[in-house]
Amino acid sequence: MFAFCILPLALLSCAKTSPSTSPPSSSARLDQLRREITQATQTPGVQRGVWGIVVHSLDRNERLFEMQPGALLVPASVAKLAVVATAAEAVGWNYQFETTLRVTGPIREGVLTGDLLIVGSGDPTIGGRAGEDLSGWLAAVQAAGIRRIDGRIIGDDDAIEEPRPQLAWAWDDLGYPAGALFGALNYAENRLTVTVTPGTAPGAATTLGVEPQAMSRSLATIAVTGSAGSLQQIWPEQRPGDPFLTIAGSIPAGAPPVRLNVAVGNPTFWFASVLRNRLQAQGVDVTGDPWDIDDVRPSPDRERAEVIFTHRSKLLREIVQPLLKESINLYAEAVMRLNAMPGQVLTNDAALEAFGRRMAAWNVPAAAQQLVDGSGLSRRGTIAAETVFAVLQHMHDPSGSSPFVTALPLAGVDGTLSERMKSTPAAGNVRAKTGTMSNIRSMAGYVKTRDGETLAFVAIVNNFEGAGASANQALDRIAVALASFSRGR
Repeated sequence: MFAFCILPLALLSCAKTSPSTSPPSSSARLDQLRREITQATQTPGVQRGVWGIVVHSLDRNERLFEMQPGALLVPASVAKLAVVATAAEAVGWNYQFETTLRVTGPIREGVLTGDLLIVGSGDPTIGGRAGEDLSGWLAAVQAAGIRRIDGRIIGDDDAIEEPRPQLAWAWDDLGYPAGALFGALNYAENRLTVTVTPGTAPGAATTLGVEPQAMSRSLATIAVTGSAGSLQQIWPEQRPGDPFLTIAGSIPAGAPPVRLNVAVGNPTFWFASVLRNRLQAQGVDVTGDPWDIDDVRPSPDRERAEVIFTHRSKLLREIVQPLLKESINLYAEAVMRLNAMPGQVLTNDAALEAFGRRMAAWNVPAAAQQLVDGSGLSRRGTIAAETVFAVLQHMHDPSGSSPFVTALPLAGVDGTLSERMKSTPAAGNVRAKTGTMSNIRSMAGYVKTRDGETLAFVAIVNNFEGAGASANQALDRIAVALASFSRGR
């Protein structure tokens, strides 16, 4: 007879268990995050690039990761973060640009005998994404009783240095709206639309058309008509030394006309031309032509001219919303000038000098940034990731409601990040400014981890070997890793 011994289930279970495993420690999780960031920089397409990275916990004041944080790199539009931050400190978030409309002669029986003078101070928003059209201006002329102007429409841009490309802007950017020149007077972000129509047969010349107020913009076309179904490529070229804009490329025979946004050239003359055109369209007879004050001799006396209208822009806190979300270069150039001291002609050099002083007050060494413009379009301007982090740290708002923080693109939602990182932990979480130029990509901003810890991060890569999409994917991979990180509390 056999005897059986029945053991309790709990004892059997204990007998068969393997050694227990504990969840990864906080330090192990942090090591894993560092490996993920490093691996992102080593993926094909960016592994030959030069990286500058800083990841810092704002809640713990702890450096989580860095890679060449002090290297001077071209930031592209991430430079706009420092520009907006210093300008807000210089003039305050409630600052408004002012532009005045003045008359240089008497108004009798509906006739202005004299010139209409537009005196600008650098407002980049009129007719643009953060501004209003000219309806208020036209109403002011009507309210002044003016039905006819026996004189000229003169744009006065003397409050700011002459519009010109900034140091080391690439000439092939200047024909595009992104390379539009900034001045004291700007309208519709200094861009106009050119319509390119193909010829009737392959090899035939193309024809160009513009809106009425842009008829004075000198244009030339070397764009050709391609065979039906051929590749369509049309682009603008503001060639060095040419007073006119060249439209180049090819458009297939039988294709519908192409609408191409281009830079206007002289922004002062452009503003005066648009206002003259709008006045005439409303029934105000203007006998004189539009003029840039630099070409008028003798110059009209703006101090003795009577102000009939003062246009005030939206508040700076509102202007920076499209500036950062949509990365508008023209707005950034205007905001950079706000760093200059009041009462002086607003030159880029004066603004840069004051910009440097404000950065120094934030304990940023002069050698840690060498920006030369407001937009980041220059390839001469450089900044260290550590410096960008200093800006993010200085501007951090725990409530997330400051004009600076809310103006940053939100991943998967709006701005330049609207189509990136969707359906990831970064979506609706990462708020960051992006930068994009040939072989340059960058991203800098804020993110909350899975634990709700707030991190500031900066990632800049220059001279990568692959397509821009590869660099964007690497940057997104870093941001998603940060959003997914948990210390395991």
